[in-house]
Amino acid sequence: MAGLAPGSAVDHRGTTFTQPLLASLLLAVCDLATGHPRFGIADFCSATFQAGADFGSATFQGRPNFRRATFQAGVDFGLATFQEGVNFDSATFQGLASFMSASFLGSADFGSASYQSDAWFMSASFQGPAWFMSASFLGSANFDSAAFSGPAWFMSAIFRGDAWFGSATFQTDARFESAVFEQEVSLGPLVCAGRLKLSGAVFGGPATLLIAAHRLECRRTRWSSTASLQLRYATVDFDHAVFEYPLTIAAQAAAFTLLDGRAIDEQMLAHAPDAGVRIATLRGVDAAHLVLADVDLAGCLLLGTVHLDQLRLEGACTFDTTPTAVQWRGRRPVRFTPRRTLAEEQHWRASRPGAAPGWNTAVLGAWRAGPLQLAPVYRALRKAFEDGKHEPGAADFYYGEMEMRRHADDIPRSERGLLTAYWALSGYGLRASRALCWLAATMLVTIVLLMGFGLPQDTPKQQATGTVPAGGGKVTFEIGKDDPLNPAGDRFTGKRFEKALSVTLNSVVFRSSGQDLTTTGTYIEMTSRLVEPALLALAVLAVRGRIKR
Repeated sequence: MAGLAPGSAVDHRGTTFTQPLLASLLLAVCDLATGHPRFGIADFCSATFQAGADFGSATFQGRPNFRRATFQAGVDFGLATFQEGVNFDSATFQGLASFMSASFLGSADFGSASYQSDAWFMSASFQGPAWFMSASFLGSANFDSAAFSGPAWFMSAIFRGDAWFGSATFQTDARFESAVFEQEVSLGPLVCAGRLKLSGAVFGGPATLLIAAHRLECRRTRWSSTASLQLRYATVDFDHAVFEYPLTIAAQAAAFTLLDGRAIDEQMLAHAPDAGVRIATLRGVDAAHLVLADVDLAGCLLLGTVHLDQLRLEGACTFDTTPTAVQWRGRRPVRFTPRRTLAEEQHWRASRPGAAPGWNTAVLGAWRAGPLQLAPVYRALRKAFEDGKHEPGAADFYYGEMEMRRHADDIPRSERGLLTAYWALSGYGLRASRALCWLAATMLVTIVLLMGFGLPQDTPKQQATGTVPAGGGKVTFEIGKDDPLNPAGDRFTGKRFEKALSVTLNSVVFRSSGQDLTTTGTYIEMTSRLVEPALLALAVLAVRGRIKR
C-alpha cells in the first residue's frame, strides 16, 4: 500500500491487525496540505483490530465500511471527517471508542454496535441521519455538545453505564423509543427543534432531563427511580407512563445555562410562540408520585388518571377557562361565569347540539366523555387542591363537579331540580353576587308586598277597660288592642315604606320587627324570615370559599 496516493481505495475486509495501527502508516502517505491521512473508499468489513487503532484527524472521502469490525483495544476517530458518512453496523468496541469532534457529513450508521467500554462522542457533528438503533453501551456514553443536524435514532439502545447528553442539539427529531437507561442519565441541557421521543423507554436509575424541545413524547415510559424534568417550549405527552418514584415536571422560566455560566443557544426554537410547557395528556398515569410546577394544563386530558387526588400542583399551573364574553345560543344570550375547566368538559360542551360558541372542540384521539365520567375527575382535583391548602382554587373544581352532577343522566329528576335551584340561587354556594342579587330581589318583593298587603291601615290602639266596685276597693283593668285592619286607600307612602323596610331588614337577620301586621303580612314576614337569611348565608358561604386559607 506504500505507493498509493492520498484518497486511494483501501480494502481490508476480514483482515486481522495484530499491531497498533496508525491511519497514516496504513497508506504511508498523507495529504500534503494538512499532513493528515486521506482515504478514498475504505472497506474494513469484519476486520479485527487486536491492538489499538488511531484514525485521528483522518479524512474519509468515500463511505468507509466498518460493518461487523471488532476493535479489541481502544480506537480513536477523534477529529476524523467522514465526507459521505460511515457504516459501523454491528461493530464491536471492546476498548475505549473515541469519536470526539468527529464530523459525519453523510449518514452515520452505528446500529447494533456494541460498546463494551466507554464511548466518547463529545462535540461530534452529525450532518446526516445518525443511526444508533439497538446499540448497547456497557460503559459510559458521552454525547456532550454533540450536534445532530439530521434525525437521530436511538431506538431500543441499551445504556448500562451513565449516559450524558449535555449541551447536545437536535435540529430535527430525536428518537429514543424503547431505549433502556440502567444507570444515571443526564439528558441536557439539550435543544431539540423537533420531537424528542422517549415512548416505551425505561429509566432504571436517577434521571435528570433538561430539555428545550418542540414536543416531548413519553408514552408508556417507565421511570424506576427518581426523575426531574426541567422543560422549555415543550408540549408533553405522558400517556400511560409509569412512575414508581417521585417525578417532577417543571417549566423553566429562563434559558438553561452551561457549566461555564453561558446560556444555551435556543435559536432553533425561535419560531415557538412562548417558552411555556403544556401537558397534552396524563391518561393512565398513577399521579401519586407526580409533581407539576408552572405548567399549562389547559389542553391536558386527565380522564383515566389514577390517584388524581394525590397530584401535587406547584407554582402557576393553569387550566382552561369558560368563555368569558356573552355568547348566543340561538336567539338567547348566554354568559358563563369565569372558572377553570377540564379540557374534556370543553370537548363535551362543544359537541352538544345547540352549544354556545367559545368551547374548544376535541383533539384527535381524545376519548368521548360525559358528565358521568367527568364528575369524579373534578372531585379528585378538588381534593388535591384542598389537601394543598388551596381552598379558593378548589372552589372552581367543586363548581365543575356539581355542574357534571346536574347534567348527568343517572340522577333522579327531583335531585336535578334541587341542584338546578342551588345553581340558580348561588352558583352552588360559590357565587356571592348571584346570591346577593336574589337577596336584593327578595327584599324588594317583600317590601312591596308588605306595603300593599302586610301593614295595617292604622296602628291599632290599646284600650283599658275595668269595673269600679260600688263600695270602693281594688280596680281591675283589661288592656286590649283592636285587630289590624287591612289597608285601604294610598298604600305606597313614605311612612309605609319605612315600616316595610324595617320589617324586611329584621327578617334578613332572622329577627322579628315587632311591627303590627295584618294576617297576610304575618305570613309574608314568616316567609321572608326563612328565605332571606338563607340567601344571606349562601352569599357569606361564597365569600368564605374565596378567602378561606
